[in-house]
Amino acid sequence: MIRQALAVFRKDLASELRTRYAINALLMFVVVTLAVIMFALAGETLTPTALTGMLWVVMFFAAMSGLSRSFVAEEERGTTMTLQLLASPTAVYLGKLLFNLLLVAALNVFIVALFLLVMDQFVVSQFGLFWLVMLLGSLGIASATTIIAAIIARANTKGTLFPVLSFPVLLPLLMAGINATKIAVEDVRWDAVWPDLQLLGSYIVVITTVSFLLFDFVWKD
Repeated sequence: MIRQALAVFRKDLASELRTRYAINALLMFVVVTLAVIMFALAGETLTPTALTGMLWVVMFFAAMSGLSRSFVAEEERGTTMTLQLLASPTAVYLGKLLFNLLLVAALNVFIVALFLLVMDQFVVSQFGLFWLVMLLGSLGIASATTIIAAIIARANTKGTLFPVLSFPVLLPLLMAGINATKIAVEDVRWDAVWPDLQLLGSYIVVITTVSFLLFDFVWKD
């Protein structure tokens, strides 16, 4: 199963590096969004809560603009049946999850780097905690969006359904991530962030387990 999952991951990675469809779409979205925010808020003083909320909003919508491609591309190319014959459902999900995790983690690092560069008011006090929250957020986003992308891959309105279905599923993750990031920015004691870290960890375990259990039915339907 691991070999099949790695083969799926390498196939998606090679395809993306060749076409750069998701990479270009994600990078352009991030750059344009941050440019609009920077011009709109020129001279304004924002609280840490507003800045961290803004950061997670950019991360969420950036993920919505490209992560659905993991399964939609298979439907568009007509390779879904071939993939079903060559790999087990568990291997397919794991391979797609690894690819989406790599994509969203790289995307979030890029977003944070740009955010720190253009937002002078955004200063991180606890970098260890901050990057831990970013890692957990990337894991949660990748886990949730992978199964949602599989569900909407055969729908006629893929672009509309993906963010609509993703938002309520990702809402607990976004709330915990925003609060934990605010604590990292404000240099509050680690004791205050444990409930949010526990929620992020529990969310990842639950959504990944449920996704593995449901994917067999979604993939073969």
